[in-house]
Amino acid sequence: MTERPSAREIVALVADDFSEIPYPERQSKPDGPLAWQGYDASRARAAERTGEQESVICGTARVEGTRAVLIAFEFGFLGGSLGERTGDRLEAAYTYARAHRLPVVPLVATGGSRMQEGMLALTQLQRVARQSALTREAGLPQIAVLRDPTTGGGWATLGAGADVILALPGAQVGFAGSRVRPPDADPSAYTAEAQVAAGAADAVVRPEELRRTLGRWLRLLSRPSDSAAAVTADGHSPETAPAPRHTAPGSTDSTPPDPTGEAHRTPRTEPAGPAATGSTNTTPRDPTDTAHTTHRTEPSGPSAPGSTNPPSPDPTDTAHPTPRTEPAPVPTPLGATDLPATGWDAVRRARSVGRPRAVAYLDAYFTHRAAISGDRCGGTDPGMLCGFGERGGRTIAYAAQTGAATRPAGYRTATRLIHLADRLGIPVLTLVDTPGAANDAEAERQGAGAAIADLFTTVASARTPITTLLIGEGGSGGALALAAPGATYATPDSYFSVIAPELAAAILKRPQEEVEATADQLRIRPQDLVELGVIAHPDGRTLP
Repeated sequence: MTERPSAREIVALVADDFSEIPYPERQSKPDGPLAWQGYDASRARAAERTGEQESVICGTARVEGTRAVLIAFEFGFLGGSLGERTGDRLEAAYTYARAHRLPVVPLVATGGSRMQEGMLALTQLQRVARQSALTREAGLPQIAVLRDPTTGGGWATLGAGADVILALPGAQVGFAGSRVRPPDADPSAYTAEAQVAAGAADAVVRPEELRRTLGRWLRLLSRPSDSAAAVTADGHSPETAPAPRHTAPGSTDSTPPDPTGEAHRTPRTEPAGPAATGSTNTTPRDPTDTAHTTHRTEPSGPSAPGSTNPPSPDPTDTAHPTPRTEPAPVPTPLGATDLPATGWDAVRRARSVGRPRAVAYLDAYFTHRAAISGDRCGGTDPGMLCGFGERGGRTIAYAAQTGAATRPAGYRTATRLIHLADRLGIPVLTLVDTPGAANDAEAERQGAGAAIADLFTTVASARTPITTLLIGEGGSGGALALAAPGATYATPDSYFSVIAPELAAAILKRPQEEVEATADQLRIRPQDLVELGVIAHPDGRTLP
């Protein structure tokens, strides 16, 4: 990047107003904790040049109407480096955010730790990481904007540690700064664009679009997702909207179906359904929900992030049980309306190039949406679409397979998405459509088994409700990993199978002409799956 806006210029670019929070006072020894000769003079020159007293300014502002705590680095002040006073300001900013239930937006431009303060400067990274962890635990989103440059510890904490990471075009981004890299290092690897391609950041955003994009992310991640604050997209109030029955396959619960859904509302952010497949755990729920209060180490109240009416802190937190989060509504089928006659007919429908795919479902379901990208482990997968969208005034997270074989990075990105939604109390919609997990050698080297296992565990342990719609192919465990037990539905042009019929026939050493009969034997049609108890039947919404 050729232009390097100051801290206050970047704040003005994204915010409608800005009010600095009080900064702690620190008395330092002459020339700092190491008595580094000339350090005080360097600080004085930096202050005169920039008009700032430290390398970061912190305050509250409204970004497209959503109030947030902004942390803006001033690169002109000793390269935006982190020292003890910087750590004081950052800690104050995060503490203020938690006390007032506000999201945090670091606008990062730093070369890393301040050499003139030695190890005391480096340990500020631990201090920042602690504050970020406390803020994450409090259920508040962190959205970072990477400016030029974002390197060293600033990238490894405030930047890479955020929930959503946006970057300005051409920004230098990397743990190694330009003066400490190998002489033959490819400079293009240390750019915002390279970090997005490697799954380490979510998107590159042009400066003129930054305010709108940041504002959208803040609204999506800060608004309440309990339907007490909204009506459903089909016009029902929370009290009258039908709720699907969430009984997992194999459950010992034999209560007859309730056509109205009134008896089976999900009362809180626990996994949908009283028991996992095959479970014999029939412990009744606590109707008051007081037995399931979420205890945090930080005081928190029911106000949504960004609220201008913060509650009084409750030191015990027992007055604030986790609010109920209504499940995401089941999407309306966009393809065939009649059921397949045979198993092979179901396969042909699901594999048809004319069948509606994930993008069509997402476009029809959401008013608008914003995507996350990458698994934060060096990979991306265009076959797994993940992000957050608005529907009926609520935020709903989504993870959607596109019909291709899902790669390990795709499973890890979906896991990342569900973890974030779970922490913020946002319901999740998953769309299943894959012939199966990628099975090439590279997928194995990338840890396919571990990635799938992590997703299975994440779905099983999520407190926020997950709703799944099978919209096409449901190929074995690579599809099932994204499906919510007891809350999975199917469209008429889909199938779910333990294995593809062709592969099943091959394993059984059957001739090619018996593939279709094998498909029937597997009982993979949507109506078969309902009868088997594998998928739910929401009173005709997805099955005639």
